[in-house]
Amino acid sequence: MPDRYAVIGHPIAHSKSPTIHAAFARSTGQDMVYERLLAPLDGFRATVERFAAEGGKGLNVTIPFKREAFAVAATITERARLAGAVNTLHRTGDAWHADNTDGAGLVRDVVTNLGVDLHGQPIAILGAGGAVRGILKPLFDAGVASVTVTNRTMTKAAEIAAQFARYGRVEAVAPEALRPHPVVINATSLGMGGAAVDRFPFDGHVVAPGAFACDLIYSDTETAFMRWAREHGAARRTDGLGMLIEQAAESFALWRGVRPDTRSVFALMRPGA
Repeated sequence: MPDRYAVIGHPIAHSKSPTIHAAFARSTGQDMVYERLLAPLDGFRATVERFAAEGGKGLNVTIPFKREAFAVAATITERARLAGAVNTLHRTGDAWHADNTDGAGLVRDVVTNLGVDLHGQPIAILGAGGAVRGILKPLFDAGVASVTVTNRTMTKAAEIAAQFARYGRVEAVAPEALRPHPVVINATSLGMGGAAVDRFPFDGHVVAPGAFACDLIYSDTETAFMRWAREHGAARRTDGLGMLIEQAAESFALWRGVRPDTRSVFALMRPGA
C-alpha cells in the first residue's frame, strides 16, 4: 500500500496541495497518495488521530487549524514556534512532529526562482497577522538589512517587532510614516479567496521606484495588492503561488527525504504563464 499523506482544513475542497504533491510524487518516484481531509471545526484532534491510526504519515495543516496543531505534536521546530503556527505534521513512530515551512518556501521562491537578491535590502511588510511571524526569521536568515512592519492596528505590529528584535533590525511604523522600500511584501488577508478589493488601503509611497512587490496571496488573476503595486511603480511583482509550491516542496522533503524539482509544477499550476 502506498504511504498516505493529506492536507487537513475546513473548508478544504479548494486546496491545490493534492495536485502539487501528486506531481512531486510522480517526478521523484515516491509510492504515496495525497488527499484532502475535511475536519469538523470541533474535531481536529480526533481527525488527526484517526488518520494516524489508519497509517497516515504526514499532514499539511491549513486554516483554521494551524494553531490547534501544536497540541497534537510531541516536538516542535523553532521555526514553527516562532511562527506561532504549524503547517506541516510528520509522523515518526507513534508521535507527530510539527514544523512550519512557509518562510522557507517564500525565500526560496523569491531568491532561487525569481532571482531577487534580498541580501542587504530593507523590506517593508504590510500587515501584522500570523503570516508575518512565519516569514520574518527566514528573511533575516537570507540577509535582509531590516524589516519594517506596518499595520492599521499598530499594537500588533509592535508586538511582532518586539518578538523578532533579537534576530535583526525590525521596527513597527505607522502606515503614514513609511519610507520608500525596494522590496514590499503584502501579508494582509485583503483579496484572499478571490474577494474583490476596490482599493488597497496603504499609501503607495512605500513602493520605491523599480521595487519588487510580493503578495503572499495567490490568485489566477491579478491580486488587489499586485495591481496597487503596479500602479505605484513596482517593476516586478509576484503573488503567493511560488511560495505555496515551494513550502509544499519543503514539506515533501521532510516527509520523503528527497526535494522535488518544482519547475514543472509551476507550469502545471499556471499553464502558459
